[in-house]
Amino acid sequence: MIKHLVLFKLADQAEGKSKSENALIIKKDLEALKDKVSVIKKIKVYINDYKAVSSNYDIILDSEFKSIEDVKIYVDHPDHLIVAAYIAKVRTDRAAIDYEY
Repeated sequence: MIKHLVLFKLADQAEGKSKSENALIIKKDLEALKDKVSVIKKIKVYINDYKAVSSNYDIILDSEFKSIEDVKIYVDHPDHLIVAAYIAKVRTDRAAIDYEY
């Protein structure tokens, strides 16, 4: 199994919405991919607590796949690309790691 973790920092304002509004949109849209991309075994998005230090990342995507090849299928899937395009408009930073467990 492959764990695919991605962290995002979001702009305070982007696409006419606040950081918290965009975080909720991203959470909803990423988690909805479970029903659209068959290679996803697990997908959950967590939003950083607003009381936490501001240097934290704002969102973490925690997902699991059978293989690294399945991660690549997910990354290139048309439904994921739509969500990724929105995230690219509202994020200021991204960090990711894929590891086998």
